[in-house]
Amino acid sequence: MSLSPLDPKTALIVIDLQQGIAALPTAHPVPAVVAQAARLAKAFRSRGWPVVLVNVAGTAPGRCEQPRRAASQDPNWSTLLPELGAQAGDHLVTKRTWGAFTGTDLEDYLRRWGVTQVVLCGIATSIGVESTARQAHELGFNVALAVDAMTDLSGEAHANSVQRIFPRLGETATTHELLERLRPSATRPA
Repeated sequence: MSLSPLDPKTALIVIDLQQGIAALPTAHPVPAVVAQAARLAKAFRSRGWPVVLVNVAGTAPGRCEQPRRAASQDPNWSTLLPELGAQAGDHLVTKRTWGAFTGTDLEDYLRRWGVTQVVLCGIATSIGVESTARQAHELGFNVALAVDAMTDLSGEAHANSVQRIFPRLGETATTHELLERLRPSATRPA
């Protein structure tokens, strides 16, 4: 893991930390993942940097071999976890595909803010987080991934994304390393 200084215009994108997904069995304890994501969100808000909270409320059309997890009929399935401390200034993105850019206003929102880098976290590492990281990379954003603020339904899939895929899309770091980069002395020009 190596992390460059964060760009002056960086946004946090929190993927699918919502009630229905948080209830699924995961490789790492969800409360710890959510706590790290909430720490990041608080730090970004304190700097006045954009926080994007993404939830999923459907699936992309098309056939696949593996059965899809149907969103529960529970009306709270897509409700963001309260531990994230959602604020009025946060940007909410509701997606219907794995990646948060497809069919949403996310790219336009980030461009309006002049964002050049995104920090990603959430569930599931190999699905929503990885898909969004791929899209961000393809759109020319610098990508950082908070690896201890994410988990997957499969430990093997999580490890594959973190070890093999993410280093090709951006830079991986812990929440602590990212928070260190957000400290005022860390962002002053040399």
